[in-house]
Amino acid sequence: MTHLDELAGKVAWVTGAGRGTGLAVAEGLAAEGAAVILQARSTGDVEEAAEKIRANGGRAVAVASSVTDPDAAEAVVSTALEEFGRLDVLVNNAGISPVMRRSEELSDEEWSSVLRTNLDGVFYSSRAASRVMLAQGAGSVINISSVHGSVGYPRLAAYSATKGAVEVLTKTLALEWAGRGVRVNAVAPGYLETQMTAGIRSSARHLESVRSKIPMGRFGRPEEVVGAVVYLASDAAAYVTGSILAVDGGWTAQ
Repeated sequence: MTHLDELAGKVAWVTGAGRGTGLAVAEGLAAEGAAVILQARSTGDVEEAAEKIRANGGRAVAVASSVTDPDAAEAVVSTALEEFGRLDVLVNNAGISPVMRRSEELSDEEWSSVLRTNLDGVFYSSRAASRVMLAQGAGSVINISSVHGSVGYPRLAAYSATKGAVEVLTKTLALEWAGRGVRVNAVAPGYLETQMTAGIRSSARHLESVRSKIPMGRFGRPEEVVGAVVYLASDAAAYVTGSILAVDGGWTAQ
């Protein structure tokens, strides 16, 4: 990655940072000079992730809590202020897609659990972070969406619904906060080589079905999302708000 040297002195909060894309993003922000607050549900994962960043010379604090709890969001912001005195960047990465099931067979709990994490969690974290960022007169919120925020796919009703909602929420918050120095954008990755897609990649039939829709012909890697997030977090994107940046191997260009 080309180092922009734009994030020195900034403080970033990354949700779902214990592994996969969230961990890659946290490491990328730290490599660019940001202090990072990593939040994830698993104490072991998030502590290990933070220690890895510290071992590489970065500044990182781990917080084990769920984005579905609005009080937890407020507590993370308090931690950021106590540890680093400010909060400049929020990356709403935490997300789940626990089942690939036909919509008529989707249970109430399966539907609700995806909405709680993927949509409620984004709102709770954004609301908590915005209070500090608006007071500072500066900040960048980056929501991690998906190709399925704009393109449907069978058996992903709950996941797709939340990602579409996140993209419109992104634009709404961007409009509300643009005049007060806080930018809100989203990154919409395609299918990545993460634990969430392990089931698809282990099935030759499902793997080929997905891969056939990707013009570049392969799944992306978590680190290939990092550059987009770093750009949106940095002052290089000072005039960018309300945008959805696709990192999807060409899927949504079709």
